[in-house]
Amino acid sequence: MRKRTKIVATLGPASDDTKTLRKMIEAGLDVARLNFSHGDEADHRARAEALRSAAAACDRDIGLMGDLQGPKIRIKRFEHGSVVLADGDAFFLDSTLGLDDGNQEGVGVALESLHEDLSGGDVLLLNDGLITLTVDRIKGTRIHTTVVNGGILSDHKGINRKGGGLSASALTDVDRANIELAAELKMDFLAVSFVRSGDDVEEARRLFREAGGEGVIVAKVERTEAVENIDSIIEASDVVMVARGDLGVEMGYAELTGIQKKLIQNTRSKNKIVITATQMMESMIQNPIPTRAEVSDVANAVIDGTDAVMLSGETAVGAYPVEAIKAMSNVCIGAEKYPVQASHMGYRADDTFELVDEAIAMAVMYTANHMDVKAIIALTESGSTTLWMSRVRSDIPIYALTPYSATSRRVILYRGVYPVHFDIHETERDHLYASIFEALLSRGLVEVDDLVIFTKGDLKGITGSTNAMKILEVRAQS
Repeated sequence: MRKRTKIVATLGPASDDTKTLRKMIEAGLDVARLNFSHGDEADHRARAEALRSAAAACDRDIGLMGDLQGPKIRIKRFEHGSVVLADGDAFFLDSTLGLDDGNQEGVGVALESLHEDLSGGDVLLLNDGLITLTVDRIKGTRIHTTVVNGGILSDHKGINRKGGGLSASALTDVDRANIELAAELKMDFLAVSFVRSGDDVEEARRLFREAGGEGVIVAKVERTEAVENIDSIIEASDVVMVARGDLGVEMGYAELTGIQKKLIQNTRSKNKIVITATQMMESMIQNPIPTRAEVSDVANAVIDGTDAVMLSGETAVGAYPVEAIKAMSNVCIGAEKYPVQASHMGYRADDTFELVDEAIAMAVMYTANHMDVKAIIALTESGSTTLWMSRVRSDIPIYALTPYSATSRRVILYRGVYPVHFDIHETERDHLYASIFEALLSRGLVEVDDLVIFTKGDLKGITGSTNAMKILEVRAQS
C-alpha cells in the first residue's frame, strides 16, 4: 500500500551522508526540513545540495522547507554552565545582566523588554515547562521570582509565559537574513515561527517575494495569540503547522490534543494544508522502534486528517533516521485503513463555488467516491485543482501530472496527491489520452481497464484553468 499522509523530516548531522539521504527518500520522505535554529549558512547550503542530489538519484521530486528560528526567548549563560534550583528558592531574570554572568541567584535574558510584558503573579515556564517560576515583583529590568518547580537549569533554555502574551516580534534580523538565503536556495516552503497574527505571515511573504522566493508560506502555530487569531493566520498562509512544543507549554498540555484536532479541522475546511509536528517519535532519537504512545499520537493525527506528520531530532541528530521514517510511514498506512469520518458525503454540500476549477474538483471527488474509480488524473500547472480535491476524504489516489518541478515539489505535501512529471507534446484528444495512459502504465500506477477520472483545462485543448472532467477507461498502448 502507498501512504496518503506525507512525511516531513528534518535534516542534520545524522542525515548528512548521501547514502542515508537516499535511504530516507526510499523509506517515505516527502519534504526535507532545514532548521535555521541550528547550523550555519554553509551547513544549510550543503544539505540543500545533498538533498537535491539524492532526490535526483532516486528520480523523485522532494520538497525543501526552510524553518525560521523566530524570536525564541531564552536565558543567557551561567558562569558554570548550569545551576540547580530548589522549590522555594528566590531567583531573578534580568536583561541587563552580562552574557555569562548567571549564577545561583539569577540569570540574564535575551529579550530586553521582558520586564515590560510581566506583572506580579505571572507564571514563567523554563526549559519546555520543566521549571516553573512565579513573578513576585519587578524592579527596573529585574524580575524577581520564586521557584515553584525546580530542577537543573542550563544555558540558553527557553522562556514562556503561561497563557502567552510576550511581545517579541515574529521576525528577527537573523530571520530576515535566512529568508534571503531560503530564496537563493529556491526553497519550496518557508516556515515562520511564533506567528501572532496574519500580519506576521504577510510580512514574511513580502520579504520572501522581494528576495526572489517563489515557495509557499507555512505558519507555525506555537503561541497562545496564534490560537486566538487562527482565522487570520489560516487566511494569510498556505500551510499551517501545529507546532506542539511551545504551544503545549503556553496553553497547557491538557488542552493540546483538543487544540490540535480543531486546528486540523479548521485548516482543512479553509482549503489549506496542515502539518502536525513536535515529538511525534522522539524516543527514536535513541531507540530503533517507537513507543506505543508515539504510534497512537501519529495515528490519531492521521485519522484526524492531517496532510503531513513531521520528524525533528529523530532524523536530524538521532541514531535511526531511516528507521524513524519507515516506522512513521507504516503507522500512516495502518491508520489510513480506519477512517472514522465519511466526510466526503457532506463536505461543502451547502456552499456556492466561485471558481470553476474548484467546482470541477468537488464534482470529481463526489463522482469518484460513488463509482468504482481507481485513480484521479489531473493535468495541472499550479496544483490548485489537486489541492481542492485533497480536502475531500478519499482513498483514491490523485495523480498531479505537471511539467513543472516546482509544482511537483509543492503538491507532494498534499494528502493523497502524487506528482507525476508529464510534458505535454500531444494536443489531439486521443493522442493525449494515449500518452497519459502510457506514462501511468509504465510507472505501474494504473492497470489496463481501470476506470479513472481525468481533468484538464481547455485553453488550446490542454492548459488554463481546469474546467472539464471526463471518465475514461485505461487502454493498453501498442
